Amino acid sequence: MPVDPLRRTFDHAATTYQHARPDYPSDLYSHLLTVTGIEPGKPGEPSGPGESGGPGRSGTHLLEVGCGPGKATLPLARAGFRITAIELGTALAAQARHHLADFPAVSVITSSFEDWQPPADARFDLVYAATAWKWVDPKIKYAKAASLLDHGGHLAGWNADHAFPPDFDPFFTEIQQVYDALGEGPGDPWPPPEIQPDHTAAELHDSGLFTVVERRPYVWGLRYTADEYIALLDTFSGHIAMDPDRRRHLYEEIRRLLAARPDGRLTRHWSAVLTIGRRL
Repeated sequence: MPVDPLRRTFDHAATTYQHARPDYPSDLYSHLLTVTGIEPGKPGEPSGPGESGGPGRSGTHLLEVGCGPGKATLPLARAGFRITAIELGTALAAQARHHLADFPAVSVITSSFEDWQPPADARFDLVYAATAWKWVDPKIKYAKAASLLDHGGHLAGWNADHAFPPDFDPFFTEIQQVYDALGEGPGDPWPPPEIQPDHTAAELHDSGLFTVVERRPYVWGLRYTADEYIALLDTFSGHIAMDPDRRRHLYEEIRRLLAARPDGRLTRHWSAVLTIGRRL
């Protein structure tokens, strides 16, 4: 099955991803739980009636697609949820197991979501993906997610994208000239956060398997030194795959621009759009 080969590049950043990437807003998780109505449950406590109306399953069970090193797994594991996490990258999956070692109710499986063969009786209360859903084959992902949910179960996804509010840091206008000179420019205008495209909502609707019940954006800013920002860029597929000489020149220019600032830092804004669908 043809897939975007860039989705395999993240394994090269397995040891740095957890620290370099931003945490998602705590309000995002709170809202996710409010909209879906899921609760951790207790061992042996039914999570609700089965599809046939018989006895419920034991405890609330979540499925995470593309968990990476556990960035979005840890907050829900700390909340007490039972989670099965699927991760394509061998090194990333190993990091996830390390970060989640204190949570016996969480299991990490090394596989692509497309190739993963769940147990015949596997049912989940929520399927979710953080900054990973776009890398899964659209011909498979919605049908497979729906097959693992009871009617009324939920599918949720969110990304962490670069946001450009009206007061965004002018550093990015300056460094964009370097990207353009290297032939690495995005080629698209920078949309403000309120009109960030949300392909997940459209795909959920078009699948005919889910109805969109929530779409909520989040925007926040973080400060970075040159070393911190370069460490972040080294977790992005495009930068990992970039020609080494071009990448070296880019990073030299980042250091040069930030060295001219009194505090040597930049502000990068992030945008996450939480999209939730309910299984029809």
